This record gives sequence, structure tokens and C-alpha cells, in this order.
Amino acid sequence: MAVLTIREYARIGVSESGARQEGLDAAFLPKASFDWLCGEFERLRAGGAALMQRDGARWLRLDQYVGVMECPDGTTLEVLPKHVAHADDALGARRLLRRMLCTVLDIPPREGSPADVTLFDTPLNEWVMGRFISALDELLKRGLRFDYTRVREEQLFLRGRLVMSRQLRQSPTRAHVFNIEHDLFSEDRPENRLLRIALDRVCARTRNAETWRLAQELSTRMASVPRSTQIASDLRAWGSDRLMAHYREVRPLCELVLSSQSPLALAGEWRSPSMMFPMERLFERYVGVCLARQFAPEWRVGGAASEYLCRHGEASWFNLIPDFLLRRGNELRVLDTKWKVLDAAARDAREKYGLKQSDFYQMFAYGQRYLGGAGQMALVYPQHAGFAQPLPAFDFSPELQLWVLPFDLERGLLVMPGSWQSHEEHYLSDRLLGDTRMPVAI
Repeated sequence: MAVLTIREYARIGVSESGARQEGLDAAFLPKASFDWLCGEFERLRAGGAALMQRDGARWLRLDQYVGVMECPDGTTLEVLPKHVAHADDALGARRLLRRMLCTVLDIPPREGSPADVTLFDTPLNEWVMGRFISALDELLKRGLRFDYTRVREEQLFLRGRLVMSRQLRQSPTRAHVFNIEHDLFSEDRPENRLLRIALDRVCARTRNAETWRLAQELSTRMASVPRSTQIASDLRAWGSDRLMAHYREVRPLCELVLSSQSPLALAGEWRSPSMMFPMERLFERYVGVCLARQFAPEWRVGGAASEYLCRHGEASWFNLIPDFLLRRGNELRVLDTKWKVLDAAARDAREKYGLKQSDFYQMFAYGQRYLGGAGQMALVYPQHAGFAQPLPAFDFSPELQLWVLPFDLERGLLVMPGSWQSHEEHYLSDRLLGDTRMPVAI
């Protein structure tokens, strides 16, 4: 079956000659697959997940979602991020997406082996299944975790404890049968049941010969493990104590294979072997993990407590929650992430670098509620060739400044001006180097 690789905001049309693509910005599907996507569009829009947008009667335009969708006829759409150095660099976009997923889901990087390197040219779902099978193989070599399970049954012999209440109520014709209760030491645990059903899905879906061969071998080794029938409840029961430490690597991969239970997957029923992620949310989580590493231990990076814009009678209206708060003692910084391409060369009053006025209104409200109208804030955008350095600061007032900072996706680092380190250094730098701040005129 065909695998079409496109990127965010690509257009999808109808083709009478089978599935095909034109670069990374356009793909054409058979009419049956196109109609199925239109049905998914209507279903997800009703559920609040705008996976794509209608663009006329014969076109769909993808939104800010990345990952893999599989149509009923087997055609696979791989949607990649748009923020790469070269517009047609599918391999670079695929590596970026995998790096972000590994960072967000805390999957240890293991891209050094030849098998992992060859998986760079495979769609995201094949990479996830390959990593899951490799992690499961390592887990089975160390051994599955067994546990005691309480069993109540009727037997012709005594074992464990005799359940007297049931035995006394038994008819005389069955007096030779014992009602017993005992503990069975087995691999029937929620974690193992989830791994088994995820392994079955890999066996049924993978198109990679090496992954399929290893999956079949592991399936034989896990033949005695029952399959999970309640995925959601088994995921909640997944143990996290020190005896389950060797399960840590395989858990996020297992959740990805069971894509409807993925931490970042679309909400609602998902009726195809698909794995889609909202890119804005993925970028936000990626930045959060990287900032915690970059600023530790001097700054503490965390979420923000809820504030409200105003009160109306006895009720608080219009919730305000920035993405991140940076704390160092009594000093506080507000950061918000935006997954959008900026153009540092478009600095005139009409283009305004591609910034949105509503984002500045939002940051001004954050500055008043969280910083009391005095302090420093930042909007964080992905770095690319057209936006490699921080923009000059925007002044809401002499005491409240907003910076627009690029985030290096490859290295996982926030690019900051030297004067952003502290409020005092900001003004010292201005006096020594000249004031490069820009008044807000949006």
C-alpha cells in the first residue's frame, strides 16, 4: 500500500489514478479514502479536534497535527512538522518529530545501532513499532514481573485455604468437591496484559520484515500472558515502584502503539490504526522539558496557578494560564509558546514579523495578573533560518517588557539575549550598548 509523506497545512485532493503526492505540500487520494477523511473531518470537528479544514468541495487542508493516519484501503498519510531547515527535507522533519516525541515521553535515545538508522526512512508508526519491539525484547531478556493473584475455584483436592462458608452451603452430592482459595504466582499483571495486546497489534500492522519477525518470536514467548480487555483501567494500574523500573522504557512506547490511549493522541474514538499529535501541544511540552534542563538548578520551571482576568458579581471570568513560569527566589518570568513561523526581516508596521495582536493582548494580561505590571516576559517561537536571533524587546511600559525568543529545536535550547538574564542587567546593557527596545505598535 502507498505511503504518502506530507507536512502540516498540506492540501489533500482526489485522484482518479491512485494515491500520489506532489512534494510535501500536496497529496491525492482515491475517492473512497478522500470521502473517509471527509467523514473523519466532520466527526473530529464535532468533538472539538480540528484535524483538518475543508478547502472547497474537492480539497482538504491539514491543520497543526502531525503523525500518521491510515485510510481503510491501506493508504498511509505521514504528516511531518514544517519547521525544518529545508522545505523538502522529509528526513530532517522526521528526525525532528522523533526527537521531540522521545524528549516529551522520556524515551531514551537509541539511534546508534544500524537497525535504528535504517528506520529513519520509515513512517512514524513503523519507527514506534520498531522501538517498542526492541524495548520489549530487552524487557523479556531481563524477565517479566510476576505477582500473586487470588484465585477461587472448586477442586477435588485441597490447596491453600478452604472457604468454609461456601463449603457448608454445598449439597451432599458434591461433598467430594472442595471450595478453595489460594494465591497463584503468575505473569497476569496489568503491565504484561497491555504489552501482550500491544504486541498483537504490532504483529497485525507492521510492514517491516525485521519488526514482524521479532514480533512473532516475542509473541511465542508471551503466549501464556492474557490479553488486556480493559486498556484504560490497566494503564491506570501500571505500577511505578522500584521493582518495575525496567518497565519504564517500554511504557510510553506501549501507549503509543495503543494509540487511542496515547498521552498526546486525539480525544474520542479513533477507528483506524492512526497516531496523530497536536503540534502546538507537542511543542509546548518539548520546550517545557528542555527549559527545565537548561535553567536548572538556578531557575525552577513549572506551570502557573490559574488567574482570572476580571470578576463579575461573585464569579471570576476569563481564565488566564500561561504555559510556563520561571522562578528564582522572588523573581518571576512568564513564558508562552507559539508554534508559528516568524520572519525577522518583516519588521515594518504592516508585517510586524508575523506576530499576532491577540498574543500581545494575552501577554499584557499575564503581565498585569502574574507580575503586577513590572517584570519580563517572553513569547517562544521555533527557530529557523529567517528567525535565528531574539527580536528587540517590546515595551508595554518602562517596567514591563516582552521578548520574542527563538527556540533551537535541534539542540533543545532557548536562544536568549544576554540582557534577559536579570532585570538589572537589562537596563545596564541598554545604557552600555544603546537602547534596542521597540515600543509596542501592533
